[in-house]
Amino acid sequence: MSNPRLRLGTRGSPLALVQAGMVRDAICAFQGWMDDAVEIVPIKTTGDRVQDRALAEIGGKALWTKELDRALIDGEIDCAVHSMKDVETIRPAAIRIAAMLARADVRDRLIGAGSIAALRQGAVVGTSSPRRSAQLKRIRPDLETVLFRGNVDTRLAKLAAGEVDATLLAAAGLDRLGRPEIGVAIPNDVMLPAPAQGAVGIEARADDARVLGWLAGIDHVDTHRCVLVERALLAALKADCHSPVAALVTIDGDRMTIRAELLAEDGSAHVAGETTGPIGETSADQLAHDLLDRAPPAVRRLFAA
Repeated sequence: MSNPRLRLGTRGSPLALVQAGMVRDAICAFQGWMDDAVEIVPIKTTGDRVQDRALAEIGGKALWTKELDRALIDGEIDCAVHSMKDVETIRPAAIRIAAMLARADVRDRLIGAGSIAALRQGAVVGTSSPRRSAQLKRIRPDLETVLFRGNVDTRLAKLAAGEVDATLLAAAGLDRLGRPEIGVAIPNDVMLPAPAQGAVGIEARADDARVLGWLAGIDHVDTHRCVLVERALLAALKADCHSPVAALVTIDGDRMTIRAELLAEDGSAHVAGETTGPIGETSADQLAHDLLDRAPPAVRRLFAA
C-alpha cells in the first residue's frame, strides 16, 4: 500500500478486523476515498496473548487498549478502533473518543440451550464476564460458571468439545461475523447488557485536528451520547473489572432513559434502577448515587472503592 491517508489501528482478532473494516468503509464512503486510502494496522494486545486468566486478575480492560494507546500516542497509527465495552472508563488526556458507529444489537445470546430455563440442573456455563455470571446465578442459583476466554471461534470450539454446557456471547459480535443464526437472544428485561455493548468507537490523538475532522463525519450522534452516559455511570460508580454492572441508555426525542443494575458476584443480591430526563451525563451521577444508597452491603462493597 502506498501512502495511505489514514492508518487505522486495531486488535487482530477476526471480530476486531471486521469492525476495523466497517470503520474504513464508513470513512472512505464519507470522504469519497478509495479503500486503499485507509490502512488497517493490526496490533497484538496483552489481552489477546493471555487467554488463561481473568482480565481482572492481570490488569483489567487496559489489556485491550494499552498497546493501541502507545501506538497512537507515538504516531505509529492515526486512530484506533475499539469495542467500546472493552475501553476503560478513564482515558489518557492525549486521546479522545472521536466517533462511534451506529450501535448494533445490545443483547447477549445464549448458545447451547434454547433458554436459561432450559439449561439442565447444575449446568456449567462458560463466561469471562462478572456481569453475565452474576446475572445467570441470580436467575438460576444452581448454575456453575467457569472462565471462558478467547475469540468467538475459540469459545464456540470449547463449547462444541463439551467443556461447558453453554456460553454467552454478544449478539452484535456474532452478527458482524455473519453468524446471526447462532444462539438465542436474551431479552434486555431478563439480562441487561454491559455498558457500551454493541458500540464500536474510534479514538484519535486529542491534538490531531485533521483526523478528528475526518472522523466527525462518521459519528453516530445518538450512539455516542448513549455510550458516554453509560460510561459516566461507570465512572460515578467507580466500577472496575470486578464489578458486575449492567446499564443501557436509550434516547427518545430529547429525552433519555437510563436503566442499570448492580449485582453481587454470586447473584445473591442486586439493586436496579431507572431514570428518565434530559439528555446528559448528570442523570448518570444521580442514578449511580441512588443505586449505591439502596445497594445491600454485598453489592456496595464492589463499587465506589
